[in-house]
Amino acid sequence: MSEIPSLISDLALILVVAGAVTIIFKKLKQPLVLGYIMAGFLISPHMPFTASVADTENIQTWADIGVMFLLFSLGLDFSFKKILKMGISPVIAAVAIIVSMVLLGMGVGHLFGWKQMDCIFLGGMLAMSSTTIIYKAFDDLGLRQQRFTGIVMSVLILEDILAIVLMVMLAAVASGGNPDGGKMLGSILKIGFFLILWFVIGIFAIPWFLRATRKLVNNEVLLVVSLGLCCGMAVISTEVGFSSAFGAFVMGSILSETVEAEKIIRLVEPVKNLFGAIFFVSVGMLVDVNILIEYAVPIIVLVLTILLGQTILGTFNFMLSGQSLKSAMQCGFSMAQIGEFSFIIASLGLSLGVIGNFLYPVVVAVSVITTFLTPYMIRASVPCYNHLERRMPKKWIQRLNNPIFAQYASKVGDNPWKSLLLSLFRITVIYGILSVAIVLEIFSFVLPLAKLVMPERVADIVVGILTILAVSPFLRAIMMKKNHSEEVKTLWKVNKMNRFLIILTVLVRVLLASLFVYYILAYLFHFTHAIEIVITFVLVILMISSRRLKRSSIRLERMFVLNLRSRDIEAQVHGHKRPLYEGHLLDRDIHITDVELPENTIWAGMSLRELQFGTRFGIHVSSILRGRQRINIPGAETVLFPGDRVQVIGSDDQLTAFSRSATDALVPEDPDVEKREMHLSQMIITGSSPFIGKKLSESGIREEYGCLVVGFEEGKETLSHPDPNHVFQKGDLVWVVAEKDSLNRLNKNAK
Repeated sequence: MSEIPSLISDLALILVVAGAVTIIFKKLKQPLVLGYIMAGFLISPHMPFTASVADTENIQTWADIGVMFLLFSLGLDFSFKKILKMGISPVIAAVAIIVSMVLLGMGVGHLFGWKQMDCIFLGGMLAMSSTTIIYKAFDDLGLRQQRFTGIVMSVLILEDILAIVLMVMLAAVASGGNPDGGKMLGSILKIGFFLILWFVIGIFAIPWFLRATRKLVNNEVLLVVSLGLCCGMAVISTEVGFSSAFGAFVMGSILSETVEAEKIIRLVEPVKNLFGAIFFVSVGMLVDVNILIEYAVPIIVLVLTILLGQTILGTFNFMLSGQSLKSAMQCGFSMAQIGEFSFIIASLGLSLGVIGNFLYPVVVAVSVITTFLTPYMIRASVPCYNHLERRMPKKWIQRLNNPIFAQYASKVGDNPWKSLLLSLFRITVIYGILSVAIVLEIFSFVLPLAKLVMPERVADIVVGILTILAVSPFLRAIMMKKNHSEEVKTLWKVNKMNRFLIILTVLVRVLLASLFVYYILAYLFHFTHAIEIVITFVLVILMISSRRLKRSSIRLERMFVLNLRSRDIEAQVHGHKRPLYEGHLLDRDIHITDVELPENTIWAGMSLRELQFGTRFGIHVSSILRGRQRINIPGAETVLFPGDRVQVIGSDDQLTAFSRSATDALVPEDPDVEKREMHLSQMIITGSSPFIGKKLSESGIREEYGCLVVGFEEGKETLSHPDPNHVFQKGDLVWVVAEKDSLNRLNKNAK
């Protein structure tokens, strides 16, 4: 018998110990992450009295896969649209907290005399609060419905995405050795370019692919396709200089906008849990008791740094974002711990070989301690605020509970210039990045291939035409989008000075598009500058005046918007989200609501024509949600069923009256329910029976007496099936099912 590979035996040890320890932690109502870390500590090579993993390199590979799938799942839960809807307040808080905690962590590291890279990575680790641990603590303490918890979760979502950016920046800094502002800015621009490019391409391509193959894809295929896309983007990410985890996150965020997102999340969950458990166990395996004893003082200092840093600096930063003192203290106290992203950043530093081996177990120890303290910190926020309120002057408390930023934000209304410039910036950046990517791809791959199969000058001409045709829809969008928008019309009428500025924005965008065309011509043809400028001018005029190009640009944008909204549309169709047009109805004092019909409604089986909802209540039925089916604009003959969710439109009074009637229109309770029991009885057809000579279908046994003939006894082991054409004769033995009163009435009349 062959030996089991060490990888299998190590995996068995990891899963058995992790399962046992996490059951104990579940019983103790502690986060499972701590259970995994404790399991890793027990089976690590540093523990002499327990069985340990034999091949740590293989386990580390599995742990890297775990990080990738963890961030893929994070991307599936993440939505760029959520960030846009949050407003500026959570963004300010998240950025300020990360910057202040990074600087604080670096300062503490320098106080201990640690190396520069150790200090930089330590700052990144201390800046990352744990979404999992905080969410679990809010759930356990019954605080999830409070307002401040929503603010904290918004900031944590932003921290998660900023953690990805921070990881990429740390990797770039580590590879260069000496960090500087230019390198940081270059890393940020590179990240932004990669994110926007692949998000836009992904939203164009992936929803279309899933929609085209929807009938062919079952759960198994969807899981394989999703993980394949995840790993594929991870490979692309590493090829362009980022981590595989970053690519996995990008793919997850793309798939989060598809109709299949909810199903993918459910399918990927077990895979993420398995590999995530291996990752956290590998974290615990790096804990060395000797290092913990040796670095006991730094561990205590770092714990205090996190607790005081988040409670003081975190509170200040939340106030800076517009929160009141009490809300800011609740938020700041809640975030006083570090978690899974700190381990991921530490793993990154170890894999790059730029941090000391001591830092990982130190951070794990700090995480364990702060995690245990998290519920106590959350509970302490309100007593601490009450203490401050008693000690501080009332004017100070009033001023701190009405932050200047919040007052300013509330006064700033809708600004047409702000809306216009933001839209123009978004259009220019997105279409500009797409144009750059197309030009780079064609020049890098298509041009060399064309020169292999045709003369060089012909290849330049063909590739030049192809490149200009490929980028022309995007360049036209840069030049022409928003030129006839409502913002432009409003600004044009309000002030003559606005007209000059509007024309200036158009000219700047035309110049930018012209630079793209000029670069393509200069790169391929090497004409004189005058000729290149003239050709550029002619091509730009053709792009602006081309109606076909305009239609192509509009069609591409509509496809993108449809794909981006596909998940929202699916949620509206299934009744999980209000229709988009509801907001327009609210302006006209008309509302839309769902009313679920009770299971014992008297409306069941009745058509909309019979019910006359419009006449009785003045409401309109827009849709009926029945299971996974949605019936939009139902006809007059549409029949209602119990459990239907009827989506109706009307005023407050009309909807209230309809909802009350739907709730009250019930079949009354049966006072004689005990009499509804069914009995089986034998009936003998006598010579005086009125049924003699009649067919079963003509006897009226079912219609007049409410009884059901189930068979005829003919001396056989089984009853004969009742034939509707059977003619009753004297001596027939008939078996009948009915309620007791009906049977008594039938037997009495049948004699």
